[in-house]
Amino acid sequence: MRIVASEVVYSERQWEILGEQRARAASIMRPLHDSHIHCTVYGSMARGDTSESSDIDVFIPTPPSPTMIEAILESSGIRYQERQIIQATPSYAAKGYIIIDDMHGYSFPLVDMRPNEAEFTRFAGQVSLTDLENKLRVPGINKELRLIEPTNVGHNETAVQGIEGIVARKLGVDIRIVNERVRALKRREKVGRTGVFIKRDLSPDETFSSVFQELVRSKPALRRRIRNR
Repeated sequence: MRIVASEVVYSERQWEILGEQRARAASIMRPLHDSHIHCTVYGSMARGDTSESSDIDVFIPTPPSPTMIEAILESSGIRYQERQIIQATPSYAAKGYIIIDDMHGYSFPLVDMRPNEAEFTRFAGQVSLTDLENKLRVPGINKELRLIEPTNVGHNETAVQGIEGIVARKLGVDIRIVNERVRALKRREKVGRTGVFIKRDLSPDETFSSVFQELVRSKPALRRRIRNR
């Protein structure tokens, strides 16, 4: 099979934007890293194909208690605008979100993730703080279902459909992950976003733990998701 890749050469401004955004990502990852809490950024921030509107989501795959995360951020002078619990669909892992502003925030699972959920960030491309500091960029899939592979001048991009097996090997993920994400993104492209199953804003006096337990009691589908890990 002949694979056709398109070369994208970054302008000087694009490199500047990427450097600025990665420096900002590193600054909000630092407090967690220094507290020995593993965290990553994924998507365009990891691949390098960012734009001025790219957001920074610091993901904590195996978090300690949300209260500890909040305490670490507060002691580092990081203030948030809002906190939320979101479950995208009844079968997905519920996550906590600590939102700094419209473009920066933290997220973490509130239940054990399934293997396919845990591998999603590798599908999109993920890097650690050390990777950012070493200027490492990694391959991953964007929302247009194109494989982005970093180069010294920018990146190469290739349509994923038809080469799912090759893509899975390059990303180091199970081909089932690639097929599942392709189906999900194609469905979203066809019908658009359909909202989320649960979205609950937390008031200043509420904790993630108390609100999550309240949701577990009131949402049978969430209880089933916890049982069927």
